[in-house]
Amino acid sequence: MTLPEQAPDAVAPAPSSLPADPSQTRNGVVAALGAYLLWGFLPILFHLLESAGSVLIVAERTLFSLVLLIGILAFGAGFREAKALLSNWKTFRVVALSTALLVVNWLIYVWAVESGQVLEASFGYFINPLVNVAIGMILLGERQNRLQTIAIAIAVVAIAIQAVGLGSIPYVALSLAFSFGFYGFFRKTAPSGPATGLFAETVIAAPFALAYVAFDLATRGLGPHADPQTMLLLVLTGPATAVPLLLFAYAVRRLRLTTIGMFQYLAPSIQFLVAVFLFGEELNGMRLFSFVLIWLSLMVFSYDSFRQRSLARA
Repeated sequence: MTLPEQAPDAVAPAPSSLPADPSQTRNGVVAALGAYLLWGFLPILFHLLESAGSVLIVAERTLFSLVLLIGILAFGAGFREAKALLSNWKTFRVVALSTALLVVNWLIYVWAVESGQVLEASFGYFINPLVNVAIGMILLGERQNRLQTIAIAIAVVAIAIQAVGLGSIPYVALSLAFSFGFYGFFRKTAPSGPATGLFAETVIAAPFALAYVAFDLATRGLGPHADPQTMLLLVLTGPATAVPLLLFAYAVRRLRLTTIGMFQYLAPSIQFLVAVFLFGEELNGMRLFSFVLIWLSLMVFSYDSFRQRSLARA
């Protein structure tokens, strides 16, 4: 989700038009809903694993994701694609960098859940699409039109108001947004299928994850591994990571980007509701106003994207 926790391969190409078969569109919508719902409720899993600690959760998540992906790739050509990706020094460096950014994003997100900052984490994923636009402007020289500029300006005001509401700069939100934004930027330079790309990244991260698990076992003993319920939840972090990504990959090839764009705010919206109504996080008037502004910003941004695609098809 990733969404971390949004889709790591949100940059994957989508068809320019809806499939001729309406059932394919329907299946794509169901898959997209499944992916974003799972990403939205992911904080509940991490909250239940609070006693394990964020670093151990991410380490176990990496290892169990790798196990699941090995099983998935065994039925296709994914191993050959991953080998080609990792054997080329140029692409290996890019994948290694994207892996580091992904792990940092996971660590911050899990730590945010443990420390009762799901509300700020959801804010980070709300501003992530606008961070992507800013990265495109700064690093790729992309120019934005008037509506996009207005959307970014509103988001900047929302971040400032969020800082006032928190009494400090929203470091968690900004860290999540920028780490995932740059992750997507570097993943674009080493294109691969969602499962193959994630497999290559988990292969790189696995030795470090395994070393930490071994260190944890040596220093704390079995710890959370001794509790069957906690151990089961740790195992579930693997499917909780890979399954939404694969559902997203299925959906993105059957739906227009405009349709996918409408779904991308579902996960942080669910996280927002989970934080307020399930975890009981404080939402003062100032912070609520910042969310209203970011929603307004995203509405302007989404409207402009829809308008541009409508003009392109005309």
